[in-house]
Amino acid sequence: MTRAYMGTLVGVAFGLAWAFGGFGQMLIVVFVTLIGYVIGKVLDGDLDVSRFVPERRQNR
Repeated sequence: MTRAYMGTLVGVAFGLAWAFGGFGQMLIVVFVTLIGYVIGKVLDGDLDVSRFVPERRQNR
């Protein structure tokens, strides 16, 4: 899927959220979309969050 196609789908989703829900609901859709984008980047390995996650220590 190209970035232009993905951008078009996101634009349509934001437009529908704004048209049927208002500006506040559109902002919620934008926020949730950004969270999904970041999670996708982490899962793809494009974004390293290891410095924000504490290390696991086993004291056995």
